[in-house]
Amino acid sequence: MPISGSNIGVSIAAGDGAGRLDPYGASNFIVEIEGLVAGGFASCTGLQVEIESHEYREGGRNEFVHRFAGRTLHQPLVLRHGLSPLDGLWNWHRDTASGRIRRRNGTIFLLNEQRAPVMWWDFLQGLPLKWTGPELQAATAAVAFETIEIAHQGLSRPRLARSVQDIAGELSINIELPDGFF
Repeated sequence: MPISGSNIGVSIAAGDGAGRLDPYGASNFIVEIEGLVAGGFASCTGLQVEIESHEYREGGRNEFVHRFAGRTLHQPLVLRHGLSPLDGLWNWHRDTASGRIRRRNGTIFLLNEQRAPVMWWDFLQGLPLKWTGPELQAATAAVAFETIEIAHQGLSRPRLARSVQDIAGELSINIELPDGFF
């Protein structure tokens, strides 16, 4: 029986007792930056895309305000990880600060419990803007972290329909999405 509707995820989860689709955990991810070995990351923030809007108040129309789309803004990615002998991020930032600029593409992979990628975000033309070293305090036994802030020219991610189809295949559910659904 084909499943259709505005909430395919709920339909899959409720259908035929085939299994539950729980949300992915935010703590299971890896970051790949073109040609850099950086180790594992403790946090990644900045997966955000915003569209500026402009308001226009039309005279005589007091029940609403027109909103028009403007520029698309991409927040810098902020990657944080434990300091180690791997110094690829430091070298990339140092080279950029010295005028040897090399933009790099990268991918943030969200992993499931089996450590397999289930979703990812590609960033384009990344440029390291800021490197922050660890806070050193003799009175603590905390891990020393370094942070790098990367400006980029856009994020992309796979279409939801493809992900739903892949999940449905794993659960052996037949889904037929209408043309132009996504």
